[in-house]
Amino acid sequence: MHKLAADILDAHGGLDRWKRHDRLTAHLVQGGVLWPLKGQAGVLDDTSVTVSLREIHASHAPFGTIAARSDYRPDRVALLDAAGGAIEALDQPRASFAGHTLETPWTAPQLAYFAGCAMWTYFNMPFLLAWDGVETDELDVWEEDGQRWRRLRVQLPPTIVSHSSVQTLYITDEGLIARHDYDVEIAGGTPGAHYLTDYVEVDGIRLPTRRRIYPRQPDGQRVPEPLVVSIDIDHYVFG
Repeated sequence: MHKLAADILDAHGGLDRWKRHDRLTAHLVQGGVLWPLKGQAGVLDDTSVTVSLREIHASHAPFGTIAARSDYRPDRVALLDAAGGAIEALDQPRASFAGHTLETPWTAPQLAYFAGCAMWTYFNMPFLLAWDGVETDELDVWEEDGQRWRRLRVQLPPTIVSHSSVQTLYITDEGLIARHDYDVEIAGGTPGAHYLTDYVEVDGIRLPTRRRIYPRQPDGQRVPEPLVVSIDIDHYVFG
């Protein structure tokens, strides 16, 4: 593991402490232009999410008025009723996004896939750096708004399903993630600049409670408008 990657894990609470847990749940309040753009306004404005820390699996509950909860896995996503029965399901969901652009509307299962994939990645980062097959390299220092952040390029293996296989972490002097860049492949490769702030400590792990995602220009600069996604997080609970 690259030394910067190891330092990041330590700053967020350490891999040994993280491995004591199997899952992480939190309450989300979400906004931004993405949801109405995709024809899914309001569905996930106020919900809770649970992600596995051992495998690629996530669930939002409630899933608006559509379902009691969603069940996301890379090869299948389902919307479930209160008894756990499938209301609607989609096998091999990523293939259903072929030809999509940022403006292409989503079905409810496609929303469940995107939201599950996104939140699983966000909650497991930076500890994904310790997963098998992940490769990291340090990039040049980045300056933004009077801040100087070290940068770590992350190459994910095919076994880790995320927004894109190549992502970049921007790291504060404390070793915390300040920004997380990726390209949303299922939305035509749309580039995003994702900012993380207002960290809290839960069971010794440092976790952000405010996330803001903006478009990213080819030179890496953030586009200040529109705000694509906002996520405010509280009530983190490890299980």
